[in-house]
Amino acid sequence: MSPRSASVNEELRRRSRERLLQAAVELVGERGYDATTLGDIADRAGSARGLVSYYFPGKRQLVQSAVHRLMHRTLEEALEREPRTEDGRERMARAIDAILGLARDRPVLMRQHMAGILQAEGFMQCPEQRRLAELLRDTMVRHGSADVDSDYPMLRALLMGSVYAAVVPGAPMPVPVLRAELFKRYRLGWELGLPPETGACGGRGDMDLSRFFATGAAPECDPRGQSK
Repeated sequence: MSPRSASVNEELRRRSRERLLQAAVELVGERGYDATTLGDIADRAGSARGLVSYYFPGKRQLVQSAVHRLMHRTLEEALEREPRTEDGRERMARAIDAILGLARDRPVLMRQHMAGILQAEGFMQCPEQRRLAELLRDTMVRHGSADVDSDYPMLRALLMGSVYAAVVPGAPMPVPVLRAELFKRYRLGWELGLPPETGACGGRGDMDLSRFFATGAAPECDPRGQSK
């Protein structure tokens, strides 16, 4: 049997990593961080357990990457949904609603994510986090920022603070209240984005995450080792 081509091997590795990210998001959202093991994640992903350490240094890094993937794809979906717009105020409203929607729809997952950032390892950069940062910076630019290097970190801090306030155990703040404060700061009309009364604040509220992770069937190979 002819060996697989380099491109097919790369695609297989990409899909394997994606399955691990999706499994991590699903399991931590269902059980919490401490009750989820790397073995559980590998089993849910249908991967060999040794592959987890091949892609990620440890569970904390895997989970942070997984949540950042969910965040950047949720944000991307919100910004590009129909009707598409280049209006900076509408895009800022959509960005705020997308992130607050995750806090509302997936409180266990987002609570564990915030707790992880406060651990000794702290905030860890990864490709998923960099994509999230790019989208938020672009949102800030389109909103009219004259100093994005200062305004983007503030937007990030305000969103992180709002997520924390929405998911803190025992005393969560209502998402509409947090939304109102952010909209006031960025001078956004309440009707922009997805107001709470529409039944969604950014997410779709469903539990199917497959659209955020490229985990389809692996490419087939012809006898010469090329993908079909």
